[in-house]
Amino acid sequence: QVQLVESGGGLVQAGGSLRLSCAAPGSISSTNVRGWYRQAPGKERELVAFINSGGITNYEDSVKDRFTISRDNTKSKVYLQMTNLKPEETGVYYCNAKILVYNYWGQGTQVTVSS
Repeated sequence: QVQLVESGGGLVQAGGSLRLSCAAPGSISSTNVRGWYRQAPGKERELVAFINSGGITNYEDSVKDRFTISRDNTKSKVYLQMTNLKPEETGVYYCNAKILVYNYWGQGTQVTVSS
């Protein structure tokens, strides 16, 4: 069983920045895809960004040039640097790991962007 633990959420004003972290306390295969998803109130969970084991990244269109996903394989950590945040990006941010056919999720961290 893979455990993922997010941290770094909080309250920030529009235009501000936050850095989310996702740790995997136990062992996790380095051959995986790690991602961040957002679930806004009353909406479905949606992909924000992902990074594969080779460092290739992909972003949802609205966050390109403002968010940066990165990973540290030595520490099994993934980060999401978010800048110029917008109120509509308020929600619970979930860390995800895809290993082979399995999906693993963290418990989520709340990000609130005030206008």
